[in-house]
Amino acid sequence: MAGAPRPWIDDPFAEAIRAGRGPLWLRRADGGRQLLDVERWCAPPDAADRTVLERCVRIGRPVLDVGCGPGRLVAELLALGVPALGIDLTEAAVERTRRSGGSALHRSVFDRVPGEHRWGAVVLLDGNLGIGGDPAALLRRLAQLVSPEGWLFVETESEPVDERVRVRIEGGAGRLGPPFVWARLGPGALARRAAAAGLVETARWVSRGRSFTALRVAAG
Repeated sequence: MAGAPRPWIDDPFAEAIRAGRGPLWLRRADGGRQLLDVERWCAPPDAADRTVLERCVRIGRPVLDVGCGPGRLVAELLALGVPALGIDLTEAAVERTRRSGGSALHRSVFDRVPGEHRWGAVVLLDGNLGIGGDPAALLRRLAQLVSPEGWLFVETESEPVDERVRVRIEGGAGRLGPPFVWARLGPGALARRAAAAGLVETARWVSRGRSFTALRVAAG
């Protein structure tokens, strides 16, 4: 229906990004909820983030940050001399990225993106593997964005989980956004989805309790 509320846009997420703080949760249909770490997203990159940033610097080619949020990674990459662009559905996130010195577009990853097939690295952190609730489709799309010699750096859940859940964004005052489907994958589930999308896992690592996987497009 035209004018219907949109997740991440017409919900407490945009307000939290503008304020730079939570509390903010993903509330499941069964009543469970997961805290969203807004303060960390709005702070400078931490040690775990830097394990990804260091890999991007070594590659030395343009980086696309999908679901960039307030832009901490984009701004840091540009400060390190690596061309970088963020994309995000939330205008408040794009505005905050630009204010921090980063470059960002208000856009879905499933829309047309500049530099398709030419990005040296694509970064997908902070739970953004759940975008669209269909990790297989998301990974196929990321494989279209990265260059044949490029890399994907993906953050997963630490535990061995593989689920699609119906959730809503919940703010500190209890206000709820519209329902949508989200996904959560652990490292093993990501490896299976990645292989089906024509991607090859090259490394896994854990930093400060967060789990990451490096992927490349399969040769041939």
